[in-house]
Amino acid sequence: MAGRMFWTRLASGITLVALALVFIMAGGPVLAAGLCLISLSAYRELGRALGFLTDDPDRRALVYTGMILTVLYYLWVYLQMREPWSGKYRTMDSVWLWYASLQTARDRALVIGITAAFIVFLFVYVFRFPKYHGRDVTAACFSFLYGPVMLSFLYLIRMGFADGKYLVWLVFLCSWGSDTCAYAVGMLIGRHKMTPRLSPKKSVEGAVGGVVGAALLVMLYVYLAGGAFSLPLWQAALLGASGAAVSMVGDLAASAFKRDYGIKDYGKLIPGHGGIMDRFDSVIIAAPLIFIGLSFMK
Repeated sequence: MAGRMFWTRLASGITLVALALVFIMAGGPVLAAGLCLISLSAYRELGRALGFLTDDPDRRALVYTGMILTVLYYLWVYLQMREPWSGKYRTMDSVWLWYASLQTARDRALVIGITAAFIVFLFVYVFRFPKYHGRDVTAACFSFLYGPVMLSFLYLIRMGFADGKYLVWLVFLCSWGSDTCAYAVGMLIGRHKMTPRLSPKKSVEGAVGGVVGAALLVMLYVYLAGGAFSLPLWQAALLGASGAAVSMVGDLAASAFKRDYGIKDYGKLIPGHGGIMDRFDSVIIAAPLIFIGLSFMK
């Protein structure tokens, strides 16, 4: 049984990497559509876990609203990342431009998209009152930010930097790479439990191995990439280590929600892994951190 599960997880993992390669290299509308579909699944999984998605047909407004907003948000981000009439994607490789308040496409897309979504959720709360409690609307807003918005940073990295098709892989090296390194080191020398009440199998030694491993992986990737993009090795190491650290927090945070709400997995979409949130929990947190780091470094 264990062997069968291993091969199922391995096959699913290989498929995910292959799909990620196809969508990320394609970029543009293909990547936006793919991330939108993933975000829709993530939002529904969070809705089910946090309790605002139920089998009651009279209590579906928040779910439908969030799903519609997710589609509109990705359409908005996609359109904002294109130069008017030219069909070319906007890029912003200077930290000084990043500081220009609401003057860049990425700033406008994020601030306006998130604010508009929050206002719409409040409309649903008011005009469906008392169908929903404040905690339901809070959970819906949180789920929209946690899933769709955080995942959109993959698109912002890929399309927002001139060398984004190379830089976006740093997110996966920090999240999935650190997870693999942490597992290997933890199995070999793990002795001290890091969060025994939350994840008994994770060790301090494994966490250190994950951070160091991710830093080395990112450095190796930057070195092998040669002139594909300019990023000093020390910055690559710093980005890899910090990305790995926050990805572990993302993994543990997703586990904490599952324990709080008494569920084993967020879903069953990915054989051997669970749902989107089970597999992308670390990616969701690492993507914004890598985006911020690159904005300062590039």
